[in-house]
Amino acid sequence: MTSAPLPLTRPRSTRPLWLFAGVVAVFGALLGSLALGATDLPLDRTLAVLLHPDDTNESLIVHTLRLPRTLVALLAGAALGVSGLMLQGVTRNPLADPGILGVEAGGALGILLMVVFFPAAPGWAFVPAAFAGGTLAALVAYSVARSVGITPLRLALAGVAVASLVGAATRSVQILFEDRAQGALFALSGSVAGRGWEQVAQLGPWLTAGLLAALLLTPKLNILSLGEDVARSLGSRTERDSAVITGLGVLLAAASVSVVGPIGFVGLVVPHAARALVGPDHRYALPLAALLGASFLTAADIAARLIARPAETPVGILVAAVGAPFFVLLARRIGR
Repeated sequence: MTSAPLPLTRPRSTRPLWLFAGVVAVFGALLGSLALGATDLPLDRTLAVLLHPDDTNESLIVHTLRLPRTLVALLAGAALGVSGLMLQGVTRNPLADPGILGVEAGGALGILLMVVFFPAAPGWAFVPAAFAGGTLAALVAYSVARSVGITPLRLALAGVAVASLVGAATRSVQILFEDRAQGALFALSGSVAGRGWEQVAQLGPWLTAGLLAALLLTPKLNILSLGEDVARSLGSRTERDSAVITGLGVLLAAASVSVVGPIGFVGLVVPHAARALVGPDHRYALPLAALLGASFLTAADIAARLIARPAETPVGILVAAVGAPFFVLLARRIGR
């Protein structure tokens, strides 16, 4: 496979600045998400009730409605950004993305099957179900591409084909078990609207542990991104390390899907932006991808509230409006 068309180096002195800028972006997105919506709140009042809750309507809006929704958007965006970065690094495929490879579609089908056939399952069980579905879809896409010779474009096309097939299976289950499937529509809506503290509790432990594990694996990811031959010459156990990193990338995406549904292209756009800013060293690119992914999805959610308020636009539509043209341009560049 070919490597991503990204700059090989970046001045080391600028890396802390970009990481700091990412932290500022996350903080700005957090405040904007708490302040803006159907009812706008002044920033000073937002900060005041955030730090010192009271019995006012503003405090109720911030702590009950907007804060858990914002935390879900931040966690899901960070997970999708890091997942895309890990999948691109381990496959050396600049088109790799949880949505394009079918991981998100497989995770959505896993969630739907849990709701339909195991309605009494506890909340923690939905992440493993989404992980199983996402892993199976990714394996099928990889097998299809491998049968005709893996290239970045072929793997992406195989993933799109598998995602379409899995999507058709999802719709079939929804039609056949319409009454039971209603409970999954909220989780699979591709939105963070209406997410509360229950979803934060469901998502938080998985993603916090997954993101920390991903950070610890960045040295191995750096070695694997050099190619299998070079990695082996450096003493890397390529098959084991590739399986662990790929599995963790799928887990992060699946955990996100279990709460917000499939939101494509975050895992495609964010990793390229992170590497363009700090270079290919994953020790810096991965935390920046987490920060950029968190702020990107949260900013998209803010826009989704404001475009047609008081109604809300599904955040997945806004993300796709940015990601789809990016995918086409990147595919054309690689195709040349």
